[in-house]
Parts: sequence; structure tokens; C-alpha cells
Amino acid sequence: MKLRTWLAAGAITLAAAGGLAYMNRTTLLSMAARAQLPPVEPNRPVTWAAGPATPPTGERPPNVILILADDLGYNDISLNGGGVAGGMVKTPAIDSIGHDGAIFDNGYTANATCAPSRASLLTGRNATRFGFEFTPAPVAFQRLVGTEAEPGSTVKPKFFKERLADMPPGSTERSPQAVNVLSVPATEITLAEVLKTRGYHTVHLGKWHLGGKKGSRPEDQGFDESLGFIAGGAMFLPEKDPNVVNAKQDWDPIDRFLWPNLPYAVQFNGSPMFEPKGYMTDYLADEAVKAIKANKNRPFFLYFAPNAIHTPLQAKKSDYDALPGIKDHRLRVYGAMAKNLDDNVARILKTLKDEGLDQNTLVIFTTDNGGAAYIGLPEVNRPYRGFKATFFEGGIHAPFLMRWPQKIAAGTRYAPPVGHVDIFSTAAGAAGAAIPTDRKIDGVDLTPFVTGKAQGRPHEALYWRSGQYKAVRAGDWKLQVSEAQNKVWLHDLATDPLEKKDLSAAQPAVVARLKALLKAQDAESAKPIWPSLLQGPVYIDAPGGRTHKPGDEYILWDN
Repeated sequence: MKLRTWLAAGAITLAAAGGLAYMNRTTLLSMAARAQLPPVEPNRPVTWAAGPATPPTGERPPNVILILADDLGYNDISLNGGGVAGGMVKTPAIDSIGHDGAIFDNGYTANATCAPSRASLLTGRNATRFGFEFTPAPVAFQRLVGTEAEPGSTVKPKFFKERLADMPPGSTERSPQAVNVLSVPATEITLAEVLKTRGYHTVHLGKWHLGGKKGSRPEDQGFDESLGFIAGGAMFLPEKDPNVVNAKQDWDPIDRFLWPNLPYAVQFNGSPMFEPKGYMTDYLADEAVKAIKANKNRPFFLYFAPNAIHTPLQAKKSDYDALPGIKDHRLRVYGAMAKNLDDNVARILKTLKDEGLDQNTLVIFTTDNGGAAYIGLPEVNRPYRGFKATFFEGGIHAPFLMRWPQKIAAGTRYAPPVGHVDIFSTAAGAAGAAIPTDRKIDGVDLTPFVTGKAQGRPHEALYWRSGQYKAVRAGDWKLQVSEAQNKVWLHDLATDPLEKKDLSAAQPAVVARLKALLKAQDAESAKPIWPSLLQGPVYIDAPGGRTHKPGDEYILWDN
């Protein structure tokens, strides 16, 4: 067996098996990562396809810019509660999208983890309808997270080794590219494909995480140009770069996996991987600015999906140095990442104004799920309970902002629940594009609702599912079901938006009615394309790095 193969086959297996000291485990993971990662070429300039030299005559449909943050908590933008560190980090650019347009007070992500949310957002369909139920992750990652309990946890995770036999062919190989097999079916129709029917030029920047096999890459799913990373993420800068400040969570198996295994690299239209130039979020925004300028004379769709502010926690040194008042190192790094994201959103908005495009551009800002418990920061989703991977409000109640000056009045507030699935129909409606009629589309066009042309609630119910863990919001009632725990939670969000009082025992009729809705939704869902390999606890009221007591509430998350 060649050395590279031995390292890839042996080191991650040993590291994931547990029972090793942290430094030994990290060393093995690093050896495995170096053995597996494909070569990364030096930075190369990206040339975006240029549109017409002069603007079109007559009315043109609006440009569409969808900005999707990664793991941004509800409380991480100052519009929602003050921002990071009790308001020491403001987000004026992100806030302005809502102030200059519409703020959706009850905007929901499509799932509590990233990839299923992204799949729903781009297709307008609950991802369970086409079997994209779990977040694609390497088997080595699943094994590590499914076998190592966080220090202080009272519940052990599970890794279902027997389910490996049901994984799609090629997905269990030790190559980093194996995870690309876990993909959105090529038969799904994305927002990019719909907008292309109206002559839009379509650009993807940043994270994809919807698969990389033929038919499922962004270039195959309607994007004319794509610059970013197909799998789950990338480093923001090399760990030892003089311009980076790092913060590690040694207690967290997810964090320990990411540091040695993520590349500092991007691809352009399926090219070999190459290094970006500078801090990743800055680089992606640089290219977004260039892409906007190249396409200013034709309608375009820009899907800007940076990996900010997902782990690994890495801040640009200048952003870190700008926040001397934050004394906690991890919080300061995290705050610097939020600041940087906002600075780059400001650059995109300024470019629209400079190019005379801001009045007729629909800008949507949201995040894929709530802030994560594994970063060890308790306030990211305040005032809500729960974290990423939970269907408590902290995991799915997201910043949801929309700006379109020609159509949406500044200062609009909209209270009824809306979701990621609505972005597809809203953007298509703005463009005058036809919605597919050969499949169930779960989203609706929100523009008539925020402009007062449509009354009532856009949805009778919103649904979430990750294996045996499910939730539904119908009206103001919200039910969560953890079948593995034989437990339910029922909350009346009209009187208890912070989900502090479980009413399931007092309201059995409501529980039965909402369970029936979940059962009906399950009947419309497809079998998962691949099985969940792990099931682990996520504590509801305390982040990672804390000692939990017996009786502390948690959910069991399947992936």
C-alpha cells in the first residue's frame, strides 16, 4: 500500500475512533488531510463574461442578488438585537437592506443545517420532497462526530456503521471528492435555471454544498459562472498567515476535523482548485463587485454565498484589531468575522448604487440556519432558545430582509411566517418567469404580500425534518417531535415566542392535529437519498464547551 493511501485509509479511521490524546488525533487528521487533498494551484485572475456595452432600451426586469450568510445567528445583526458582544459590533449595511425595504419578523430557514436549507432555497421546495434530507459530509467526519461526546455532555452520540451499506456507490471512499456523490438530483429545477428563461446571466459565488457529481454542480444547475467551493467549506486564510487571527474550540470534534481538512482554495467553472487572493470573504466580494460591473447592462442573478461566519473561526487581523473593547478572544474573532461580512455587503450595495442599478435590483439577505452551539458563544441567537441543528427558534428563526426600491416601500414590516422556500417564487415573480408546473412548489411570491396587494398568511404551515426529528408551525402553534426520545414540545408562539412553556400535556388535541400534519407531510416526502449515519445531542439552552447536568434539555439530531 502506498504511503498516501495508508495515511488516508488509516489516519482518519484511527482519529475518528477516539481514545487518542487530542494532539495525537489532530496530528493524524493533518497527515490524512495532506495525503488526501488535491493539489491547490497558485492564484489566477478570474475574468467574468461581459454583457452588452450599452444598456438595453425599454423596461428591463430587476437584477436579483441573493446574499446567504453561513451560520449567522439571529442576534448577530444589530437590526435584530444589538449585534455581537452586546452591540459592540454593528451591521449597518445588512440592516439597511431591511430598513430600505422589508423586514420579515418571522422569517424561517428551510432546515436547521446548511445543505438542506440551500437545496430548498434554490428549488422552492422542501428538500425532503426529493430526498435531500441530510447535510453531505465525509464518512470520516460522521464517524468522528458520531463517536466522540463533547466534554461535559451527559449523552453519547451514535454512529450507525451498519447503514454504510445503504450509502450511494462511491460516497464512502476516503477521497475528499467522495462526498460530492451526495447531491441534489439533476432533475430538480433551480432558481438560476428559471431566471435563465428570462434572459438572466447567472453567477454563483462561494459555498455550494449541494453535490459535485455530473448534473448537480452549479454549472449544471443553471449557473453560467461559478466561483467557490463545491463541498462544505474552505479556510478563510491559511492557519499561519500573518494576517489571520484564529480561534479553535478544542472540545468540539467538528472543529478538530475542519482545521486539518479544509483547503484554502476555490474553483472557477470546474477548474482545478487554486488559491484565492487574501481573506476569503473579501476575495468573494471583490469578485462579486467585478461580476456586477461586467453585467450591468443585462439582467443578472448573483447568488453570493460566502462561508462567513461558519467555523473555522478566522478573522482578518485588521478586523480583529478594530474591536479592542471585546476582551474574550473567541468572541472578538467571531465579532470581527461579522464585521467583515457586513463590510463586504456594504461594498456590494455601493457597487449597485455606483452603477445605477440599486433602484431596480431585488436584494434578499438571509442565513442558512441559526448560530451554532459548537462555537461556545451563548448569545448568538438571543432572545431565542436553541442553536443550529435544533428546530427551536434559535435554530431556524433567521434574519430575513428584502430590498427592491421600485416595488417595496422602505420601512415595511411583515409579521406572518415566511420561509426560504419563498425566495424561489419571489425572485421568479419579480423576473416575470414561469414557475414549474410539473412538481409541487412549496414557496409563494412574497411581493404581493409586502406591497399590500395580497392579504392573509402566505402559508398555512411550515415544516422541518431531519430523520426522526421533525417540526411544524401551523398558525401560531409549533410542535417539535423527537421520535428517538419519545418526546414532543408544543409552544404557542403568539403568547410564548421564546418557547419557555411546553403546552403538550395541556393541549393533547393540538398535539394530535399537528402530528397529523406531520404525518401527511411525511407521506409527500421521498425516501432520503442516503441514510443518516450519526445521531447526536444538541443542548437547547447552553452552547458547547460547558458542563451539562442530567436533566438539561437537548434534541437528538440526525445526519
